[in-house]
Amino acid sequence: MSDVVLELPSDLRHELKEPLGRIYTDTAALLADAGDPIIAVGDMVTYHLIEAGRTPDLALVDERTERSAVDADVAAAIDGFDRTLSVDNPAATLTADLLAALRDGLDSDETTLLDVDGEEDLATLPAVLAAPAGASVVYGQPDEGMVLADCDDTARDRVRSLLERMDGDAERAIALVSN
Repeated sequence: MSDVVLELPSDLRHELKEPLGRIYTDTAALLADAGDPIIAVGDMVTYHLIEAGRTPDLALVDERTERSAVDADVAAAIDGFDRTLSVDNPAATLTADLLAALRDGLDSDETTLLDVDGEEDLATLPAVLAAPAGASVVYGQPDEGMVLADCDDTARDRVRSLLERMDGDAERAIALVSN
């Protein structure tokens, strides 16, 4: 059984539709503006970054895109990471396993793939909070493109506010990803 730390209430879902940064449809343009390290959340984002020649420092994938299985060629292309960690994270939640693995991936000098059994969508929030200054978190915005999330104080404040309004223990979630 997964140790669920936070769960997304239905009344907060609409706020997550507002992107945390600029939306890109061109991977090269996104990479030109991205900081370092790059954290990718989602299979298609990870795929596009790898296809453009940039393996993310940390990537979270669940082998799904918009609730459907990713194509076999996309899944096969998500390769070349120094290490892979597997975590359980049910839909609309953040588990202790995912949060701890996120922190571990950020602390590692090796590129890390987090293979999520469940759903990785909400991992964008703690990733923005945990990422070092100058980092970039990239995630997909359905039917629009890739979002290059800023990892600045404004974004961190917004993310912290969202996490604090989720059901569960926001203080514990923040502690699990804090350096």
